[in-house]
Amino acid sequence: MNPVSRREFLTRSSAAIALAASGPVGARAETAVQAETPAAAESPAPPHRDFPADPRARLAVASYPFRNLIDSPFYRRRNPGKTGMDLPAFAAMVAERFNVHGIEPWSPHIQARTPADLEALRSGIEKSGVHVINIAADLRQSVYDPDPDKRKAAIDGGKQWVDVAVEIGSPSIRLHVAEAHGTPPDFKLASDSLREVADYGAQHNVVISLENDDPVSEDAFFIVRVIDHANHPWLHACPDFGNSAMSGDPAFNLDAMALMFRHAFCISHMKDSEEGDGGKMYNADVPGTFKIARASGYKGYFSMEMDRSGDPYAGTAQLIDLSLKELA
Repeated sequence: MNPVSRREFLTRSSAAIALAASGPVGARAETAVQAETPAAAESPAPPHRDFPADPRARLAVASYPFRNLIDSPFYRRRNPGKTGMDLPAFAAMVAERFNVHGIEPWSPHIQARTPADLEALRSGIEKSGVHVINIAADLRQSVYDPDPDKRKAAIDGGKQWVDVAVEIGSPSIRLHVAEAHGTPPDFKLASDSLREVADYGAQHNVVISLENDDPVSEDAFFIVRVIDHANHPWLHACPDFGNSAMSGDPAFNLDAMALMFRHAFCISHMKDSEEGDGGKMYNADVPGTFKIARASGYKGYFSMEMDRSGDPYAGTAQLIDLSLKELA
């Protein structure tokens, strides 16, 4: 969900694949990671969610594909030539146009963050019979930065998004793992930081999920290594159908999805393709990925996240149709 990272994906993905290839892959990788996983001290009870079984009720629409149409002081690249909307209006549109009653706001679209403002936001969203299933929350600082002050800033930022989730009724947040520039990803530092955020999430009944997004700091195999080492019941994976497809290797993408879905709990980003530089398209194996999700026993939500040029309304409708076909 990071536009800069995705423009750079092709030039950097070879490093990510080399990282994955440098050690065991798939089930062997999990075994290797778990062998170095510390025992969780007084670990909290795992989260419990009664997810809907109805296929349509398992769907949500992400606000990210509509980023050029949503008004927010935190996103300055919105297209001023198009009529804008706030998140309550977005929720109403999703319910009316797509007959879907779950949304996933992107953090820059949450315009104000005082308790009173967030209470009004929740009320405005729920007025349309819509609920928030997850917040896609971005962080500026890295949870694996070698500078302890910057790591603390990332941890505090994660906790603040947990607070926002509580206020607007979101049961989970997807937390972005930002790069620490000039420093390779450190799974131990990331695990320690995210364990602290997950502790805070557990106290407030908010699950923390990590996405395979940035090819360096959020490579799927690195993400799973972090989750396994953290060994925390409130820290899970958010499998994105298309991000790892930008490696150009369909088998690598399916391997990444198999590993991510074994660690997923409540949120997955569904898309059929990703667009790279020059408009080059990288297709995701939608039926194959849904098959992986079913085999893993995943019961959570699928958030429609079209991430290519074109009409987000038509693209989202297509993703919904594909999802309902696979979930039927």
